[in-house]
Amino acid sequence: MAGIGRLPVPLPEKVQVSESAGTVTVQGPKGKLSLSLDPALIIQMTDRAVVVAPKEEVRPAKALHGLTRKLIANMVEGVSKGFTRSLEISGVGYRAEARGNTALQLSLGYSHPIFFQLPPGVQARVERQTAITLEGIDKQILGEVAAAIRRLRPPEPYKGKGVKYAEEKIRRKAGKTAGAR
Repeated sequence: MAGIGRLPVPLPEKVQVSESAGTVTVQGPKGKLSLSLDPALIIQMTDRAVVVAPKEEVRPAKALHGLTRKLIANMVEGVSKGFTRSLEISGVGYRAEARGNTALQLSLGYSHPIFFQLPPGVQARVERQTAITLEGIDKQILGEVAAAIRRLRPPEPYKGKGVKYAEEKIRRKAGKTAGAR
C-alpha cells in the first residue's frame, strides 16, 4: 500500500481549515469549499498542516483514509491556486464561443449550435475558437464539466474530429485502402 493517507496536507499562507459537526471547511483567497467527513475518520490540525487519521484500524476506515486526505489536499490546492482543464476542438466548421462567464456556444457539426450552461464556480475562456480552457476551484466539478463537453462530440478515430482533452492522444485507424482487391 502507498500509505498516502498518513502524509500531512501542508497549508499555504492565507488558507484556513476548520472542522465542525463532521464537516471540513477550507477557505482561501480564491473561495471556500466544504466536505462532509465520514464518522470513522478524524482530522488533526497543527499550525500549518492537516492530518487525517482513522479512529480505528478497520477496513472501511482504512479504505476512506487516503481518499479523504487527497480530497482535502485538492480543496487546499483549489482555494489557493485553482485548477484548469483544457479542451481542443478539431474539425472543419467546429468551433466554440464564450457567452459571458456562464455559457458556451458550440458548433460541432450538428444542424444546430449547442448552448452549454456552466455550473457556478466554473469559468470558461475560448482561444482561437478551437481551444477551451476551463477554470475553477473544485477539481471534481471541473472534471465533470470537461467530460460533459467532451461527451457532446467525442473524437472519432478516422479523422480525429471532435472535442478532446489537450493532453489526450487519439489512436487513429487506417481507413479503406483505395483499389485493394
